[in-house]
Amino acid sequence: MSLAWKQQQERGSRPAIRLMAWVAQALGRPAARLLLYPICLYYLCASRQANGALRRYYERLQGQAAGWPALFRHYRSFASTILDRVYCLRGRFDLFDIRMHGLEALDAALAKGRGCLLLGSHLGSFEVVRAVGLSRQQIAVKVLMDEQNAPMIRALIQELNPAVAETVIQVGGVDTMLQVQECLARGGVVGMMGDRLMANDQSVGCEFLGGKAAFPSGSVRLAHAVRAPVVLFFGLYRGGNRYDVYLELLSESIQLSSEHRQDDVRHWTQHYADRLAYYSREAPDNWFNFYDFWQASS
Repeated sequence: MSLAWKQQQERGSRPAIRLMAWVAQALGRPAARLLLYPICLYYLCASRQANGALRRYYERLQGQAAGWPALFRHYRSFASTILDRVYCLRGRFDLFDIRMHGLEALDAALAKGRGCLLLGSHLGSFEVVRAVGLSRQQIAVKVLMDEQNAPMIRALIQELNPAVAETVIQVGGVDTMLQVQECLARGGVVGMMGDRLMANDQSVGCEFLGGKAAFPSGSVRLAHAVRAPVVLFFGLYRGGNRYDVYLELLSESIQLSSEHRQDDVRHWTQHYADRLAYYSREAPDNWFNFYDFWQASS
């Protein structure tokens, strides 16, 4: 994995995104999903770099490059989750068949009374993490993320649901750690991604889908600092209106020894990478990192 994702600009335009959001709300999900076909066809034809990255991903995953039909299905899965974000932001989880697996892992972690870190990825939909909060009404859910790389999506979230926008904790802010600790102290959940680097000096090399990739170490170091349980989260889109949400305990408390700190960081990060690889095989078309994930180590 490299910092290539930070150089990727948001695709589309603000008017187009707002139009799509209007169609989704005014005409309904079936009509909006029809528009995904020409949109995905456009991106399939215009995204040479992303197509190449996806082909390399499928080569690692399945031993052969993906053809045009597979690439189109991949773009459509991605577009479907982006469209569904509109409804999630509006709280319309009733439109979906969301099947939760492993809620007992989350309940057991929260029973410790220290809050919980929910570690996800750009595999599937991270937005359905809010379904966890809704299914447990007393749980406060915050999301730790870098909004600066997606200003149009940030504006859409603010427009559709200002309350949800307020649950975002900006990565690298002067009070980021304070906000995280406050949420955990109230027994809440802080969700974050674990598969994209913010800086090269924060990386750790891991085996991933048959190759060496650099993963960020920040989530493991944060878990060590706050001493909160860590639960892995994968929200896989299965087509139609169905999502399967998988929750797994990574650790009740990650502790990094002073003598072997880097080895400990690598151990826990590799565990995360192994589970990411497992669920990538479960849902290949849910991989939404459209750049060469192994570039930094090649």
